[in-house]
Amino acid sequence: MAPWAKNPSPLDPSHRWYNPPSDLGGSVVFSRRGNATSSSEGRRVTEEWFTALPREKGLVFDTVVRRWECAYAMMSVALDGALALRARGELVCARQQVSVAADLFGRLSSTLVGLCDTLSARGRHINRVPAVEPLNSEFFRGNTGQSAASWNGILHHLLFGDRSRFFHKLRILSDTLEQIDREFHEAASDISRGTSVEPADCWTTLDYLHYDFSTCLRETEIVLKSFLRSLPADQLPGLATELDAPPPVKRLRAKPRLSGAPA
Repeated sequence: MAPWAKNPSPLDPSHRWYNPPSDLGGSVVFSRRGNATSSSEGRRVTEEWFTALPREKGLVFDTVVRRWECAYAMMSVALDGALALRARGELVCARQQVSVAADLFGRLSSTLVGLCDTLSARGRHINRVPAVEPLNSEFFRGNTGQSAASWNGILHHLLFGDRSRFFHKLRILSDTLEQIDREFHEAASDISRGTSVEPADCWTTLDYLHYDFSTCLRETEIVLKSFLRSLPADQLPGLATELDAPPPVKRLRAKPRLSGAPA
């Protein structure tokens, strides 16, 4: 569980950076809430996040997270630009800009999904996987994120042992990222083509999905750091090589033709 400070206003561009980047790739704020059965586990996850990694592992973590944060910043700027253009009535430009944001969104989503797959595969070959906390539905706005977090929370307390919980959280994160990406592209395509009956709802959906994607990004960063701490030193070069590889190739979506419909 890794809650982030919430946006005061969902559609206020000035608050889109609700989780501003820090030296470790995000201002992570851990909740003090929790029950007795998870408090020890929660303290462990929190301590591992705030404790520095060994030098070599820290370098890998910082390099990977910095790359993610740059990609996230570009996507966020593109979405902010689209919202600003729409607010000024420049609808055609807003549609073009939201298409750019969707492309950047998809690229980073593919990268994070690939990371989850890599950690899942490598985790099966190490003796001790890190402890994880379940996703918290309070830190998602859309139905997809909230449902995934609720399901993760239920199974987290039914599963026994760090291994089962670790692999389940990776699956939940991966599936949620892919679904959020699909929904973002669908809403962006409807805006670009001018086919939405309620375009304002599509813009709101994009904002919510951006928020939920950011939560997934921070959760992924926490899992990566915890995994690096558990990874045997002799396996670090192999993982570093995999993380430097380009993300899986996604099937290109045809760019929608812009219409004259209102955005």
